[in-house]
This record gives sequence, C-alpha cells and structure tokens, in this order.
Amino acid sequence: MNTLPLFISGPEIMIIMLIVVMVFGADKIPEIARGLGKGMRQVKDATNDIKKEIKDSSDKHAIDTNITKDINKEISNVKESIDELTGPIKRNL
Repeated sequence: MNTLPLFISGPEIMIIMLIVVMVFGADKIPEIARGLGKGMRQVKDATNDIKKEIKDSSDKHAIDTNITKDINKEISNVKESIDELTGPIKRNL
C-alpha cells in the first residue's frame, strides 16, 4: 500500500509540488520548508514539555500515595494496640 494517511498517492503529490513551485517560486520553497520545520519543532517541544509535566505530576502523586499508605498502616497498628489493651477490660465488664 503506497498511500499516505490522507490517501494521496505519488502522482498526486507530484502535481501538488508542481503547483507549489508555480505559485511560490523555487526560491521561496526553502524558506517555507524552514518555517514549517521550525513550527513542527515547536509543536514537538511543546508536546514533550506537556508529557514531562504530566509525568512529574504523576510521580509527585505517587509519593503522596505512599505517604497515605504509611499513615493508614500506622493508624491500623495503633488501633490493633488499643484493641489488645482494651480487650481484657471489655471482657471483664
């Protein structure tokens, strides 16, 4: 299958390129390509920054989750200790 995601084949790409050359001229095409390249680079950098922020945020929340687990574990330990101490007292009443 020799098509792009937009279903444009080789001969159609050549016709589009020919029209671009006629409209803009051969000397303007490198400038246009540079501008497109810079734009694509900026989009890629912005995407990478967003991914990094999401990853950093998720890592931060993972630490918070671990702290919460530790606190819950300590609370459970304290409850068990209180139950062990008050168990005989409750039985006597």
